[in-house]
Amino acid sequence: MAPNVAQALKHNRTLLYRHIATRLTLAVALFAVPFVAHLLGYDAALPAFGIPAALFVLIFLMLRLRHGSRLGVCERVLRTYPLEYRTRVSKKGSEWKYLGTVHTVRLSVRGQHGAPSMRALNASTVRRWPKEAEEGGAWFAGDPSFGGVMIVPGSNAMLFVQPADWQKYEQERTQVDPQRRALAEQAGISRLLEKEPRILVGG
Repeated sequence: MAPNVAQALKHNRTLLYRHIATRLTLAVALFAVPFVAHLLGYDAALPAFGIPAALFVLIFLMLRLRHGSRLGVCERVLRTYPLEYRTRVSKKGSEWKYLGTVHTVRLSVRGQHGAPSMRALNASTVRRWPKEAEEGGAWFAGDPSFGGVMIVPGSNAMLFVQPADWQKYEQERTQVDPQRRALAEQAGISRLLEKEPRILVGG
């Protein structure tokens, strides 16, 4: 049975808002450390580190939310493409990135070969891989050459996916028929969306 799309979107939106609220609460607490310490008569230099730590938390949150539009794109994809069941999900690896943990996966149908490698990021900023995906397949909506959405049954975990090697499918994307191109543009996946932000460390 296909997943309830509205329920999956609500679940992931709740997780995203919870992530934002937790980070903002932490930042406020860190900002308050030196002031509370001063009121208590503790004027050592250590509490002052609360302010740069709070700024770091906020900057890191902004970097993550800069790519938080993926949840909105997932919603557009699910309005544009039908869900199709892929009987096998193979995770090839995971890599920690500022924008989230990038999982490399293949979504295939048993008995068929040639499924492209996709880079998958959780739509709600959760970094862990949904263990339910290892127990079976997943639902996919989108176009493998452009990307799409993977929903894991039994968990409401939603991952935004695009080709792991974007350039490899560039020629195919330029040669697709107009209707297929129009659907990708309507869904917001006609170009590479997830790019690791450049972080300059040091002077």
